[in-house]
Amino acid sequence: MVGEAGGGELTVKGVALHYGAAIALRNVSISVQTGAVTCLLGRNGVGKTSLLRAITGAHPVTSGSIHWEGADITRLPTYARAQRGIAWVPQGRDIFPLLTVRENLETGFAVLPRGKRRIDDEIFELFPVLRSMLRRRGGDLSGGQQQQLAIARALVTHPRLLVLDEPTEGIQPSIIKDIGRVIALLRSRGTMAILLVEQYYEFARELADTLAVMDRGDIVLSGAPGTLDEGAVRRRLSV
Repeated sequence: MVGEAGGGELTVKGVALHYGAAIALRNVSISVQTGAVTCLLGRNGVGKTSLLRAITGAHPVTSGSIHWEGADITRLPTYARAQRGIAWVPQGRDIFPLLTVRENLETGFAVLPRGKRRIDDEIFELFPVLRSMLRRRGGDLSGGQQQQLAIARALVTHPRLLVLDEPTEGIQPSIIKDIGRVIALLRSRGTMAILLVEQYYEFARELADTLAVMDRGDIVLSGAPGTLDEGAVRRRLSV
C-alpha cells in the first residue's frame, strides 16, 4: 500500500539557511499535518525550494529545528530522512534518462528493507500510462509522463511525507488534472502528509488544506484557502 499508516507531523521552527553569504531562509516556521496538503506559494527566488532542501536534508540549515513524527531530524543526512518516510520529487523531475521506466522506479528500493522492495500494482492504478512503458527509457517519455514517473518513483518508497516541487511546471492541462487527482486521493487516505510547492494559485487553492505564501525568505501569509485575502495572495505572486 502506497503511504503506510503514519500519524506524524512535520514541524519546522525558526529555520534559517544560507548559501555562502546569501540568505535564503529567515526564521521560517511551518507545520505539515498527516492527512493534509500544505501548498507553498511565492515568486521565483523567495526561498520555496530552499525550504524543501532544508526539510529533505539536501542543504544544511544555519539555525532552527526540523522535527518529523516527533523526532529531531535537523542534522540527519538525506538518506536517513528517506528511510524515515520522507520522499522528495524535485523540480525538473531528475529521472534517469538512460534507465527504463522500471529501472527508474526500482531506484526507490535503495531506502527500503529487502522485504519491501517491490513495485505495488497500486502505482499503476495511480499512473496507468506507466504500466505500458516499463521497458521504455525515461528520456523517451514526454514531460508529463516523466513527471508522473518521478512521483511514482517517490511513492515506491512508501512515504509518509511527500514533498513535491512544482509538479505542474511545463505540464499539459490533462496531466495536471491527473496529478491533482492523485494528490487528492493520497490525502484522502489520511496516512500521508503532503507539502507542495506550486506556481498556479488556482491549482493550489483547490487542492490545499493550508496555503503558505513566501516572500524574501520567510512565510508572510498562512491559513486555510477560504480565510486568506485572495488579493493579498495574488499580489505576492505577481512579478
